[in-house]
Amino acid sequence: MIAGIWVCRNINITLNNMHRHHPDWSSHVPVLIKVMEATNGPVLELGMGISSTPLLHMLCFDKNRNLVSYDNNQKYVDMFRKYRSETHKIGVVNDWDEIDVDEYNWSVVLVDHAPGERRAVEIARLVNAEYLVVHDTEPKENYTYSFDKIYPLFKYKFDYIKAKTHTTVLSNLREFKWEL
Repeated sequence: MIAGIWVCRNINITLNNMHRHHPDWSSHVPVLIKVMEATNGPVLELGMGISSTPLLHMLCFDKNRNLVSYDNNQKYVDMFRKYRSETHKIGVVNDWDEIDVDEYNWSVVLVDHAPGERRAVEIARLVNAEYLVVHDTEPKENYTYSFDKIYPLFKYKFDYIKAKTHTTVLSNLREFKWEL
């Protein structure tokens, strides 16, 4: 709950405006923090949100890491526009095929964007990232996201299933270890 309050203050959203926010939307936060602690390089955020964008911004700011955040919803781009800086690029996406995923050798990629069927496409494009943190990976959601088609592309897979909404860490470079 403290993280939720911190996020609300940082993007000036009152509790009255957050009636649509659901706790499961933040279920990837513990995993993101652990992965960010284990890495040092640039970060790519595919799909901005009230939990991930302020958190990634501050974690990257603290270590002077590059962060690139994309969303295809102008509302989110406008909401987080004030986070733009020399090390944090924010962009609206008209076509996910046009984003430059080769801009950096990504240490961390958060995959949480819409439309859902695009997630597997971007994951396949980013198989060389150190870690991909993929939100909404519970088996019942596979019909939307087709994650079963991209899992074989990776040597390492870690599933965080403590929350109702699951998060998966994928990598071909390093195993993600977390004693739960």
